[in-house]
Amino acid sequence: MADLHTTLFSAADDLRSKMDASEYKNYLLGLIFYKYLSDRLLEKVVEVADESLEEYDTQDKQAQLYKELLSDEDIQKDLIETLVDTIGYDIEPTYLFSELASQAKQNIFQLNDLNKAFIDLSTKYLQFSGLFDDVDLKSKKLGSDDQQRNITITEVLKKLNDVDVIGHNGDVIGDAYEYLISQFASEAGKKAGEFYTPHEVSIMMARIVAMGQEEKKLFSVYDPTMGSGSLMLNVRNYIEYPESVKYHGQELNTTTFNLAKMNLILHGVDYEDMRLRNGDTLNKDWPTDEPYTFDSVLMNPPYSAKWSADDTFLDDSRFNRYGKLAPKSKADFAFLLHGLYHLKDSGTMAIVLPHGVLFRGAAEGVIRKKLLEDGHIDTVIGLPANLFFGTSIPTTVIILKKNRTTRDVLFIDASKEFTKGKNQNKLSTDHIDKVVETYQKREDVEKYAHVASFEEIKENDFNLNIPRYVDTFEEEEPVDMTAIGTKIQEIRKEKEKLESNLYDMISSMQFDEKDAEWMKGALEVFKRGK
Repeated sequence: MADLHTTLFSAADDLRSKMDASEYKNYLLGLIFYKYLSDRLLEKVVEVADESLEEYDTQDKQAQLYKELLSDEDIQKDLIETLVDTIGYDIEPTYLFSELASQAKQNIFQLNDLNKAFIDLSTKYLQFSGLFDDVDLKSKKLGSDDQQRNITITEVLKKLNDVDVIGHNGDVIGDAYEYLISQFASEAGKKAGEFYTPHEVSIMMARIVAMGQEEKKLFSVYDPTMGSGSLMLNVRNYIEYPESVKYHGQELNTTTFNLAKMNLILHGVDYEDMRLRNGDTLNKDWPTDEPYTFDSVLMNPPYSAKWSADDTFLDDSRFNRYGKLAPKSKADFAFLLHGLYHLKDSGTMAIVLPHGVLFRGAAEGVIRKKLLEDGHIDTVIGLPANLFFGTSIPTTVIILKKNRTTRDVLFIDASKEFTKGKNQNKLSTDHIDKVVETYQKREDVEKYAHVASFEEIKENDFNLNIPRYVDTFEEEEPVDMTAIGTKIQEIRKEKEKLESNLYDMISSMQFDEKDAEWMKGALEVFKRGK
């Protein structure tokens, strides 16, 4: 796996010097995705032809078989129909990735052929519509003219052609894709927050929302701010029937929306199992038709984003029960209420937000009080600072449910439990396990967790600031003044001894007659200093 990661990331070298990570990720991830589709098709052709992959063990052989089958008019139509029925698309032989890479190796590759390949696939099949729009092959950042741009992409194709995206078990290429996304997020800094949640945080949230629902034969997950889609994808690792998961997601940024579609396809999610929308989550509710509630809702929305907060939203079924709207300058509670509205009565929701939502007053205080009175806030988890790309602030994960029989709240202070990294802090497996086990047991843990009753929260004026409920103060050990006094005396004696030796050393030094007066004065000063 490490070799696969290294090979993939080295392919970015030809782009890294030309543009920043938020831009060159579009080229590399788009090309990897196209290679995956092309290689997957060739493998399917061998299978449909009832041939052996041991015999057709190279892409050149597979491509040759494909061309031969298509050249037979009796076979051609049935083959294409079978490919479309089984994998959802076909690719003309001249547009196969292996063919384009072969031309690159011979230095006869033309950018226009790759552009035609993208257009052909995305216009013929709805699921690929717009997916390659961000692979701008005419960008001057690739080179000042067509020839330079051609050279740049030629080098990238050569490197990517050596990556085996098919010959691995499970989701290896999908996981490698996520590895690259995390690498780009690391390099992209602030721009990364819009498309990536750190893997460890994603695992923790997925484990919690799946808890108690593991045996459901049909499982639905919804992420209204889905970014790269990784939060949704992690859920299937913790349920009994992962192949039955239905994915529902929305994303405002078109580039990021396309990235999520690619990510789900690369993880083997069938097109009919994903329902994704490119749109504004807050300004217009979605989905509004069945299904519009889900077994799990996962969210990592942009923190304290601005939104319209127009008075007309007071009639919106997502917000009309809470008396107030989230303020224009901080949409945090608007995102939370949107997610909660789309949660099934039996479901679980997890959302990452800044700590301000726990204690800020005014409209947010009114919304928070109503949520607590209705018993919807189940758990508040404090995370360490500097976990997320693009922000060093500590964050909180809030767990919400609808049909609870109690109004108590579990507080977990995991803010001091992390592994320090060079640029980013990380959660280890042990840290995640501790949070999940504490959530599951729902018991007080000294200096780590506390189950607060509704009355206790009410006494705190519905302020959910974690230090009010979990005391992590560590008393300092009592100071032994006798030992310190003894140590000071020892240091003084050692100092006197050193000074005496130094005085003797200076006194015994040889010096010229003309320096005698100066040395005498220096020794007098030294004596007085002692």
